[in-house]
Amino acid sequence: MKRWFAFTLLYVASSFLLIPNISPYFGRVQIKESKSIHAHSFFTKLLNRNYVTEEMNQVITNVAVQLQKEYSGIKVMYLDANFPFFDSFPLLPHLSHNDGKKIDLAFTYEETNGALTNLKKSRSGYGVFEHPNNKGLDQTTKCKKQGFWQYDYSKFVTFGEINNHLTFSNRANTRLINLIASHPKVEKIFVEPHLKHRLKLKSSKIRFQGCRSVRHDDHIHVQIH
Repeated sequence: MKRWFAFTLLYVASSFLLIPNISPYFGRVQIKESKSIHAHSFFTKLLNRNYVTEEMNQVITNVAVQLQKEYSGIKVMYLDANFPFFDSFPLLPHLSHNDGKKIDLAFTYEETNGALTNLKKSRSGYGVFEHPNNKGLDQTTKCKKQGFWQYDYSKFVTFGEINNHLTFSNRANTRLINLIASHPKVEKIFVEPHLKHRLKLKSSKIRFQGCRSVRHDDHIHVQIH
């Protein structure tokens, strides 16, 4: 019991006091939270999955500030980013979150009265999908028919569905994605094809991630040059 307590104390102290001061030597910084940007889950920070390059930190900060100017009180809520050290070290289960230049952002939702909220629909931020309303754009079915069984496996990592009354906000998510796409340092954005169609997103930066990945109608994947 004493060993477990000592390990826990050392781990927490390292995560919140030591690692944030060491990570810049490896080209990573801890995401700077503010009134406009925040982690969806405390465990993202506890597990040190909240590190990015300084450039990425500036990008998401700029986007978050602009979004809140337009939608008062609404924050950019981030999910998984990267570990604090070493390029090419995998951030499982992600395929590419290994260089500080990638981050997942949560969608924005509306209350039953149409008011925007910072609440989400799963405890992890992943796994509660905004399903296609056009069968022709059902990429999940297409990928799974091709043998990519893992394409919707994130439904198993919600850690509990919550706030089932919320609905996907077309207006806020359109604006958020367009703000990200307009930033010159952003290279790619992954969302499902049916959402790109529904939200009338035109930027060439908004792409389909491929069937080897997982579906992206529960979050937004952003990467910079």
